[in-house]
Amino acid sequence: MVRPERRLALLGGGFSSDDDGLLDDWVLGAAAAPRPAVCFVPTASGDAPAYAERFLAAFRDRACEPSVLPLFRRELDDEGLRDFLLAQDVVYVGGGNTANLLAVWRAHGVDRLLREVYDRGGLLCGISAGANCWADGSHTDSFGPLAHLPDGLGLLTGSVCPHYDSEPGRRPSYRAAVARGALPAGWAVEDGVGALFADGALTDTVTRTPHARLYRVAPDGAGGTSEIPVPCRLLGGPGRTAGPA
Repeated sequence: MVRPERRLALLGGGFSSDDDGLLDDWVLGAAAAPRPAVCFVPTASGDAPAYAERFLAAFRDRACEPSVLPLFRRELDDEGLRDFLLAQDVVYVGGGNTANLLAVWRAHGVDRLLREVYDRGGLLCGISAGANCWADGSHTDSFGPLAHLPDGLGLLTGSVCPHYDSEPGRRPSYRAAVARGALPAGWAVEDGVGALFADGALTDTVTRTPHARLYRVAPDGAGGTSEIPVPCRLLGGPGRTAGPA
C-alpha cells in the first residue's frame, strides 16, 4: 500500500476574521474528498459557543460536512472519539490559548488521535493557536506577555509564529527567541496567508491580501536572524496580483 501524504496547513485567517471566505475555500480545495467532512476543534477558546456557531454558519452552506468537537463537555467515549476523528477529511483548529489547548488534548488523548489522522492523510489546519500546535514550538501569548513555548505536537519541524504583522511586538520577540535558540528556526505567518505542507515540505503558499507574506526565520550565525519572504499566490481569481515578495 502507498502511504498517503501527511499534510497540514498554517492559516493566517479564515471564517473567524475574514469576510471573503478565500482561505477557507482554499482549505476545502486541498481536502482529499470532493465533499469533505470538516471538524472544527475550538479547544483553545474553551469551546466558546459563539466561535463554534460562527464556524457552522460559515461552512454549512459550503460543499462539505461540518461538525464541531467539544472537549470541555465531552460526549464521546474513547472509541467514539477515535472513530469520529478518523472519519474527518479536515480537522480545523481554532485560536485561543496554545498551552491550554495542548494540555486538554493530552488529557483526552486527542494529541495521539490527531497524529493518526495525519498519518492516514487527513488535512490538519488551524489559525493562531491552531497553527502553533502542530510544530515543535511556537511564539505565544498563552502566559500573558509574548513568550516562547518549546512545546507542540511536533508534526511540523521547527517553530511557528502567527500574527507576525498585526500584533505589536510579535516580529522582534519571535526573531529574538530564534536568535538565542529558545525556539528553533521556523515559519512566521502574516494575517491573510495560508501555507500547506506535505510530508514536512512546503508545497503551496497563498494569500488573500496583496502584501501578506510567509517568512522563513532562522539564526544567521552572527547572533541575529535571517528573515526570508516566501512568494505567495494571490487568491481571488483573475485580475488580482500579489505585491513584491
